[in-house]
Amino acid sequence: MRDGNVDEKDLPATISAEQMSGRPDREIVLERDVEIIRGPTTINADKATYRIVEDEVEAHGNIRVRRFGDTYTGDELRLKVEASEGFVLKPTYHLERNNAQGQADRIDFLGEDRAAVHEGSYSTCEGPDPDWYLKSGRLDLDNARDEGIAHRTLVYFKGVPILAAPAMSFPLSDARKTGALPPTIGTTNRGGLEVTVPYYFNIAPNRDLTLYPKIYARRGLQLGAEGRYLGESYSGRTRLEALPGDQQTKTDRYAISSTHTQVFGPGLVYSWNINSASDDDYPTDFSRTITEAKQRLLLRDMALSYGNPLWQATARASNFQVLQDPVVPIVRPYDRLPQVSFHAGKQDVNGFDWDVDSELTRFWHPSFVRGDRFLVNPRIAYPIIKPGYFITPRLSLHSTKYNLDNNVPVVASNLSRTLPTLSLDSGLVFERESQFFGNAMTQTLEPRLFYVYTPYKDQSAFPNFDTAEADLSFAQLFSENRFVGSDRISDANQVTAAIISRYIEPTGAERMRFALGQRFYFTEQRVTLGGARNESRSDLLVSAYGQLTRTFSVEGNVQYSQTLHAMSRANYGVRWQPAPKRVLNLQYRRARVNNLEQVDVSGQWPLADRWYGVARVNYSLPDSKVAEGLLGMEYKADCWVFRIVGQRTPTATGLTNSAIFFQLELNGLTRLGSNPIDALRANIPGYQLVNQP
Repeated sequence: MRDGNVDEKDLPATISAEQMSGRPDREIVLERDVEIIRGPTTINADKATYRIVEDEVEAHGNIRVRRFGDTYTGDELRLKVEASEGFVLKPTYHLERNNAQGQADRIDFLGEDRAAVHEGSYSTCEGPDPDWYLKSGRLDLDNARDEGIAHRTLVYFKGVPILAAPAMSFPLSDARKTGALPPTIGTTNRGGLEVTVPYYFNIAPNRDLTLYPKIYARRGLQLGAEGRYLGESYSGRTRLEALPGDQQTKTDRYAISSTHTQVFGPGLVYSWNINSASDDDYPTDFSRTITEAKQRLLLRDMALSYGNPLWQATARASNFQVLQDPVVPIVRPYDRLPQVSFHAGKQDVNGFDWDVDSELTRFWHPSFVRGDRFLVNPRIAYPIIKPGYFITPRLSLHSTKYNLDNNVPVVASNLSRTLPTLSLDSGLVFERESQFFGNAMTQTLEPRLFYVYTPYKDQSAFPNFDTAEADLSFAQLFSENRFVGSDRISDANQVTAAIISRYIEPTGAERMRFALGQRFYFTEQRVTLGGARNESRSDLLVSAYGQLTRTFSVEGNVQYSQTLHAMSRANYGVRWQPAPKRVLNLQYRRARVNNLEQVDVSGQWPLADRWYGVARVNYSLPDSKVAEGLLGMEYKADCWVFRIVGQRTPTATGLTNSAIFFQLELNGLTRLGSNPIDALRANIPGYQLVNQP
């Protein structure tokens, strides 16, 4: 029963021909323009014999069979219709599911979902002369398992054999399947020629394993494995790789990355995130992506949490492995061994919102002062929200106690601090009907004032376990503390003033946004991580975003120091995406603190018929050099895509990794070569696969 409603044996057969003879209850002989229809099966031929009892058709001449959308032609056919068992000689075939086609000496039908193609070809290209095709001694097609298995196989491209294998498997759709994945070939300046031959195990619908041995011409054989799993109450991913006896360093190299989340019961969750590498140069020598190449703080973290909608408690242990930069030393963060935290809160309790955070942490460092920190931070607010305005008074208390070890000289072993903070947030919302490039919009005007008062307390003797001054942003303008972390609580007698205007479509989509904000200090800022700051106001923040048309958008953010009369930080960007697979991005970034000034250009664009260019250049103006770069070409045929991409990425101060990707994608069969798609998506915002519908 294929359609789930009616058994095929219960369906009547409709027979037509110019001439019929025989016995209607046993055997019918049909000649000229023969057509037999039963359920989803239609058979056309010059001559046919239909044996009623056996439910078998034997046909000759101009055979054409249509079944479940698939089409077969041939010279001779024998088929048991209900069982879908039989054969066709000298056939051609077309599979509707993945638009595949081919020809053969013989096709055996082995049931509703299975067929064996003998001495045949297979391709997803249309036409009698396909650009690529697979030729095999036997090709097993299994729609139920969504798999094709070819034996004694040669893959031809433009008439030239490019891949031979005693056996290879491929999906008949986009579903996962067990089997050898195509080899990937690439080259980098650190490892030379790289060849990977992965094997994929589809263990279960929610589990899989990939083995990927890789040969580096300059280093040796690296063995790798990646397992993924997903259950109703757990999920995780683990990746291992090892290269014994690196030919360059004469050492054993390895890396591990593992994440796991487990729900033991309602509200009870356990997780880990463990990362490790054998040496400082590992991310440079074996970088696969920009993120991995730049990652030099490897987190090891385990956490157990329990809670409900009212409260949550978490116990955690974490530290970092530091992969040192060869030029600029990286300061090791503190280990948290352990950290126990508690959060509780509830909204709208007789109009009040309340919450409380508490934390007990043991900080450890081999070189710096270490010890315990206990903090409690209760908060209560009374939000008044009405159409057109809101007012939210809020009171919080930050109490902290330190118990420090005497491993390095400190002022005292026991320190404590209790500071209250009062804040008042308020805003208005005005609306009016307006026009935006001729379209009806709602324009808003939203002025906002935010006042904060926190008394001063000298905290210069306190250690700094996890605190830094926050970068100025619109979100930070409306925070009560200038610092992130809990070792410094900023003294404050200040007000933030901001105004925002938006253009909103009738659907609710935001088409344009302007924002202007600044913080004003009524007293000197005495709590700092450096020297005192006697400023009357913060830098001025200006932000704008606009989707000017359906294809063109702009964005800009400026942080301007009125004290220095200079830009502290700025970034501007435009994107033009007039059609699928056509996108151009231009960005400018500047930061005065670290002398950063970059122009970033990226895009994907058709260069000629079927040819697409992809590129990204991140150019450092102070250094007058390319900081990061990517350049490539893609060619899209009807049934295949070719890509060549070169990429240059920084891996450490003064060090870069250059790689070249070659990939031939045969639609519906495999991808040969190294995979540049992740790099293209990461480097070119708005990038789309050229063979994506």
